[in-house]
Amino acid sequence: MKLKKKCCVSKPRCKRCPIRALAAGKLPEGYTVKKRRLVKISGQ
Repeated sequence: MKLKKKCCVSKPRCKRCPIRALAAGKLPEGYTVKKRRLVKISGQ
């Protein structure tokens, strides 16, 4: 499943939401969510 780059803030959260993936622990290695956007962790 391809994640969105930015959360659309809909309720309920869509299935591709990065915030939902973060809560479920299903984000790809080296990524996190900041300010509702999917960002790559620097230094890796």
